[in-house]
Amino acid sequence: MTTSRPSDRTNNGGDERVGPVIRPAERADLLAVVRIEDASFAQPWPYDAFERFLGEPGFLVATPADSDASVLGYIVSDSSVTYGRTLGHVKDIAVHPDRRGSGVGSALLRHSIAVLAARGAETIKLEVRRSNEGAKRLYRSFGFEPLRRVPGYYEDGEDAIIMLHKLE
Repeated sequence: MTTSRPSDRTNNGGDERVGPVIRPAERADLLAVVRIEDASFAQPWPYDAFERFLGEPGFLVATPADSDASVLGYIVSDSSVTYGRTLGHVKDIAVHPDRRGSGVGSALLRHSIAVLAARGAETIKLEVRRSNEGAKRLYRSFGFEPLRRVPGYYEDGEDAIIMLHKLE
């Protein structure tokens, strides 16, 4: 298994710390991933949805830099070719409620963008709830721009905002 450590450091009131380790998800991570999913979304993905992504390069988890024992968050992305162009798609991302705002989501998104770029993606898309201001702020900080609103996209009737990030 290959792990990667972000080279950037987060300055936390003068206390520098290394960001989380981002690595491919393993079967042993699935229960923790599902627990984070359940804590994060009103309509969570089931266990078998994550199981299908095992072994895919876009299914990544974040763990503490000093331990591989706990999952702090995860991201699921993939790519497909449409009309001769490769489109990346961030399908799901969540961070444990106790770790939100600590840079875990940024580290996951940064690594996912790198994976999708390495797979030839020219553009990356994602869907986000219209009401999820924190997520939209994160995505904008990485260069994602709103493309359009999709009325009633989610099961509870909430609209989605489709956001795109064009890679250079």
